Amino acid sequence: KTILSFILLASTIIICAQESHSKHNEHSHKHEHQKHELGISLSPVYFFKEKELSIATHLHYVYNFPATRFGIGVGYERIFDEHKHNFLGIELNYRPIRSLTLNLSPGVAFEGDHFDEKEFAMHFESVYEFEFESFHIGPLLELAYHPEDFHISLGIHIGLGF
Repeated sequence: KTILSFILLASTIIICAQESHSKHNEHSHKHEHQKHELGISLSPVYFFKEKELSIATHLHYVYNFPATRFGIGVGYERIFDEHKHNFLGIELNYRPIRSLTLNLSPGVAFEGDHFDEKEFAMHFESVYEFEFESFHIGPLLELAYHPEDFHISLGIHIGLGF
């Protein structure tokens, strides 16, 4: 509970502290988001039932629909623990403001190279982005349901739009 409270508090502070920055970006950037995005993230992951901490990386491709706040794509997450957790899912993105992306990702989880033993899983992720032309970077918060456990992660997201 302490870790979850700290992560939620830190995310709220970051978002509130940068609200004026995002409003400035909305006015100063006349262009829309790039249509295509490749992204990668790295984060510590905490498993609630196992009470263990691991490291994860996430890769994704997203197509952003022009003149909308929506995007769709595909993502892959790998958690480096003794179970070798993998997740493959559809990315459904929504941008309530220019710098904030909310992502719902239904998909499948499997361990190691046992794709034949896949089970339904669901991820929810929020990313706050600082943009530098087609490159962006920022904090991410992810909550995930996997059949064996729930996990949470707070990390860094790096993306490239084109």
